[in-house]
Amino acid sequence: MLTLAVLIIGFSGLLAQTVLLRELLVSYLGNELTLGIILSGWLTGEALGVFTISRIIDRVAAKAGVFALLQIIFSIAFPASVYLARTFKSITGLAAGEATGLPLIFYSAFLVMLPAAFCHAGLFSCGCKLFSLAQEQTQEAKAASIAKIYALEITGTIIAGFMLTYVLLSRYDSFQIAFMAAAASLLVNIPFLNLPRLKILKYLNFSLAGVFIYLIISGSSAYFQKASVDKQFSSGKVIDYRNSVYGNTAVVKNEGQYTFFYNGVPSVVAPLPDITFSEEFGNLPLLFHPEPKKILIIGAGSGGLINEILKYSAETIDYVELDPLFIAALKRISISPLKEELTNARVNIVIADGRAFLRRQHSGYDVILVGLSSPRDLSTNRFFTADFFALAAERLNPGGILSFCLPGSLTYLSSELKNINACIFNAAKMSFPYVRIIPGDYNIFLTSTSPAIMETGAGQLSGRLASLNVKTNLLVPAHIEYRLNRRWADWFNRSMAGATTKINRDTRPIAVFESLILWNKQFSSAVAAGLIRLSRINLKISLSFVILAAYLFFLLIFFRRKKRQSLSAAFSIATTGFFGMLISLVIIFLFQIRYGSIYREIGILTSLFMAGSAIGSIISLRLLAKKQDDHAADLLIRVEARIILFITTVILLAGFLRYSHFAYPAFLIISFIAGMLVGMEFPIAGRIYISKGKPVGETSGGLYFVDLAGGCLAGVLGGVLLLPVIGIEGTCLTLAVLKLSSLSMLIFAKIPQKKL
Repeated sequence: MLTLAVLIIGFSGLLAQTVLLRELLVSYLGNELTLGIILSGWLTGEALGVFTISRIIDRVAAKAGVFALLQIIFSIAFPASVYLARTFKSITGLAAGEATGLPLIFYSAFLVMLPAAFCHAGLFSCGCKLFSLAQEQTQEAKAASIAKIYALEITGTIIAGFMLTYVLLSRYDSFQIAFMAAAASLLVNIPFLNLPRLKILKYLNFSLAGVFIYLIISGSSAYFQKASVDKQFSSGKVIDYRNSVYGNTAVVKNEGQYTFFYNGVPSVVAPLPDITFSEEFGNLPLLFHPEPKKILIIGAGSGGLINEILKYSAETIDYVELDPLFIAALKRISISPLKEELTNARVNIVIADGRAFLRRQHSGYDVILVGLSSPRDLSTNRFFTADFFALAAERLNPGGILSFCLPGSLTYLSSELKNINACIFNAAKMSFPYVRIIPGDYNIFLTSTSPAIMETGAGQLSGRLASLNVKTNLLVPAHIEYRLNRRWADWFNRSMAGATTKINRDTRPIAVFESLILWNKQFSSAVAAGLIRLSRINLKISLSFVILAAYLFFLLIFFRRKKRQSLSAAFSIATTGFFGMLISLVIIFLFQIRYGSIYREIGILTSLFMAGSAIGSIISLRLLAKKQDDHAADLLIRVEARIILFITTVILLAGFLRYSHFAYPAFLIISFIAGMLVGMEFPIAGRIYISKGKPVGETSGGLYFVDLAGGCLAGVLGGVLLLPVIGIEGTCLTLAVLKLSSLSMLIFAKIPQKKL
């Protein structure tokens, strides 16, 4: 039964981590950068759990009782955490769609995930100890128990990953999934509660199992779903709430207005849209073109923008959205202007990633409008990079115009606003020789290979508006004259002095990092100031810091001669935890850049990473069975060398993964291999520690703790700093130098002390 229980631990652990991660990303408008922060909250809870339980499990008599108690607490904590993930924001007085700073995101993620993460990690230490007690008490058997529990837990994780992706997420809500995981945990808990002194826990276990099974079968879980969603969107009445493989869609009605939230962000408001944005962005780019016949809108077209474009004699309007569920939600609410926009014969709704659709197009467009308002995450940033502008330039007809908007101001431009606009301007200039900016509370960018956009004045635009008989409420000749007044352009150019010369790219999304600083300035000046200082980091500084940290640790193991091998093994596991998290973020970043969405595939990639870890631990077990204790260090050295080779390969394959039609299977293979390399190290390090006389509980807990600590650090530094500031290639190079330092320490630790 212990084998089945450990499988369920891995299964329910991934369910909890993934479900809570998705819920928190929606609640806190999270992106790929804050994803690392949220994951760090989970890993911090796990690190505390494994550290605490590993210190007591070797000393407690009723080890099965501790195991059973942790399972019971986990079964209660998981559903409770789902409720808190949705309502924690409203409890703190924040409304749905309201942005928050990084500190609150981390604190919230930590507090919401702590009970479930603590118990899940503690169960690992308990499982290792219980498994070792059932084996022969040899050092080899003790080390093998750690590896077998590790492999069993990962196997459960693999099963959960595929079930989540292909079965659970599309058919069940978060509470139903949480209740299923809780019931399974409690049912496998029964054999561990047979001792007379555990009678109270046994009754509690049976009662809770019955409650959760009843909630699943009767459908009563819908009450918790509705209550939490209503609390999450307390500003109005929730009309619709659904999850797809791409994201979460919620429709909230308040005093006759419908707000469509996508992944927690307000995306469309109807029937009264933002008239200023709709009329300006829906008319000005088309007025700059002498005869716009074929139009492409990428994102945010519904809710007013398409209605404005329909006033022109455009022959076709291609409107691209990634998620079919979002379009379905718009169609279900049959109100103006949504109904007119989505049913017009000239409007062709395309369900696809905007960049993938543009790559497939062979005919050109006269005007391309990027409706996404800000590069706040990698998904939107993909439409504001030098790579995208090069693609768009190829798909425009001669004299065609690409237009997009960025945040701005007519009173003061902060350094972040300057840098956001400048790095994207620099990217656009690489493909478009003519870039015109119409400054305002949001800046309208017009880019073209034709100088006509630079020469056209307000009078010409007003004349075209009149000749076309386009009826507008705001965009009258006086307003056009005001928006295009030369003094605003002169003021904007003067204000942009000192802005960055960096170029926003797919693999170095500096605009996302600057948006993160701007975002946090509203909530925490200290965090924003820290991010500003960190933005000055370059590859040289990053490598210098890694080398300095490695040197300080080298001094530690140099003077601790008796613990050299175990300390170098622990450092290796810590850097491997860092590698595992950071390489996972690199894969997520590259996948998001290539395909536009990671919402569904994150389960697949995680499962393959875990599958690789399980295979890697099994391979190490077989290798260790043929070796003496003193050969374990040699095995660890060989694995470290393979990790460095793997990182180098990822750097070389970065371009292939971003552009190739065969990138998808390559992502799967890379995730698997990365996991296998991580999985190989844990059993080997465990063998080194056990050979030094360390108890099983302390060994498994200690190594798991440093592994999680390394992953937690990578989640914070990698997602928020390294990837956006020094880019994917620079991050991988930094990671390679870090692993080179741990390899050097392992080699140093093998040198006989007499030779030193």
